[in-house]
Amino acid sequence: MTQSLAPAVRPAAGPGRTRRILRAVAVVSCVPYLALKAAWVAGSHVGIPADSPLLDDRLTMAVVNGLSMLLDSAVIVLALVLTRPWGLRVPAWLLAFPVWVATGLLAPVMAGFPAQLVVRAVGGGGASSAGREAFLDEWVFAVVYTGFIAQGLALGGLFVLYARGRWGHVWRGRVWDLPVGSVGAAHRALAVAAAVLALPPLALHALWACGVSAGLSEGRAADRGGEFLVLEALYVVFLLAAVTGAALLAFRRGRALPVAVPLSLVWVGSGAVACWGGWLSLASLGGPADLADRLTPLMNLAYAGQMLAGLLVAAIGVYHVAERSARTARRAA
Repeated sequence: MTQSLAPAVRPAAGPGRTRRILRAVAVVSCVPYLALKAAWVAGSHVGIPADSPLLDDRLTMAVVNGLSMLLDSAVIVLALVLTRPWGLRVPAWLLAFPVWVATGLLAPVMAGFPAQLVVRAVGGGGASSAGREAFLDEWVFAVVYTGFIAQGLALGGLFVLYARGRWGHVWRGRVWDLPVGSVGAAHRALAVAAAVLALPPLALHALWACGVSAGLSEGRAADRGGEFLVLEALYVVFLLAAVTGAALLAFRRGRALPVAVPLSLVWVGSGAVACWGGWLSLASLGGPADLADRLTPLMNLAYAGQMLAGLLVAAIGVYHVAERSARTARRAA
């Protein structure tokens, strides 16, 4: 990101009522999650059944919980940055990256948890519901995921309001307004590479979403149910969204579409597949004690492949933003 992404309009003296409400919702919705994680780091077993595998490795649990506390605390920091006048002076990359990560981590939860509730309501939870209950008490999922959804809605609303004032020129117009000649072969190659890298994880998640157990660990295959199928289907949706958005931008397809459509697909899709692929790969490094729960080579391939594809798609989005910002700056000079 360049200095051309500086504020396009003069900010108001302070946040309006809508921003203050959204900021309060974002901050308050973090409290239950942070309180639970702090209790677990301190050694409490609240919400954790006595036979839960989480209690097998206290050190790994403390490290993972500490890291997740830092990630969720960033939501509070972002809520302040997006609503205070000094937040407009934050370098674009320093703000956009954590918001992209937050979007990527929260979007599948926001879409998946309500869908899982519907699946369970119609009796399709199956084995995955029993696995969840053995992992953590059921009320923990309700409290934490409800908080995540509130965080995602509040933070998303704040970022849209902030970005509209600071970078509104980036998504104005339609795809046909974008200059075709400015897109080089390298950027089209990035889109193709992202699509190729997305094929293996896309195929694997699609198979798992259809109930195929090949490539899954024994423990994961045994815990499959309706909720697991929902998550796998969501990975397919986000992968398709990321690759589609990248192709629309890199090849200037869908020319009648508003620019905001491919940009949204790139932003949300790349964030979801890259951040969750990276998080699941990172979480597996500690290695569960039970061999049946360890990631298989195909599971590692799916998570690593979607992470790399997501990063390439994100790079295309960054190029688009930098290109349009530079053109705006040159016209204003």
